[in-house]
Amino acid sequence: MRKITGIFNHSILIIMVIVCIFPMVWVVSSSLKSQQTVFTDMSLIPSEMQFENYTRTWQQGNFGDYFFNSVYYTVIVVFGVLFISSLAGFGLTRLKIPGKNIIFIILISTMMIPIPGAFIALYVLLANLGLINTRTGYILCMINGGLPFAIFLFKSFFEGISKDLEDAAKIDGCNKFQLYMKIAMPLSKPIIAIVVIHNALMVWNEYILAMLVLTDRKLMPLQRGLMVFQGTHIADYHLLMAGIAITTIPIIIIYFLMQKHIISGVMAGALK
Repeated sequence: MRKITGIFNHSILIIMVIVCIFPMVWVVSSSLKSQQTVFTDMSLIPSEMQFENYTRTWQQGNFGDYFFNSVYYTVIVVFGVLFISSLAGFGLTRLKIPGKNIIFIILISTMMIPIPGAFIALYVLLANLGLINTRTGYILCMINGGLPFAIFLFKSFFEGISKDLEDAAKIDGCNKFQLYMKIAMPLSKPIIAIVVIHNALMVWNEYILAMLVLTDRKLMPLQRGLMVFQGTHIADYHLLMAGIAITTIPIIIIYFLMQKHIISGVMAGALK
């Protein structure tokens, strides 16, 4: 009976994997076909692979600028969220701050507000600050959106660090900031991995906020640029598939490279 259950569970998992992977395989396959064969050739491996589709898409759609912008936004936002949330999480657990529990509740409560629900207030605020259609305005909004969840993770993890370890570090002459840098952060590598991949995915795939804040093509990230490219090449299906592949493949590679750390981070959070 146990063997039959195992076979059934593995069969379900295999089906789910195929369902999840097939769309991406189809995108890559379609991106390597010509405009004439993309609707007639149903094979996953084209008989003649048109790798020049990627070159044409990259050049005609200005994907070089979009790609640079996405990498730039992702790096800055991930670093900003990581730095601020780790300091906040450490401060809320190790420093004597009046009303820190109330502060934490207020921070976490913002997770219940859907992002579109804050767009009007956010747009008015950015307009008054002169940050519409600027890199700074977009980056600040993305950092703000990633902080609540990251602070929650760091605070939960830091609360599980033994007080004896902190006392031993103090005896060795560590101050609070050295305790943060030399003890807390090295121990929180699994949480760092979760925060990095979560926010990298969020920034890389973000479209609605970019559409609201950015109108200059030179400032647009990949997802926003892809929609601009679609508007001018809507009939070029093979080029659209190449554009989708360009925007999707990098973040998939990052996910696979960091999946070990993500799993360990989730387990560490559960154990804490």
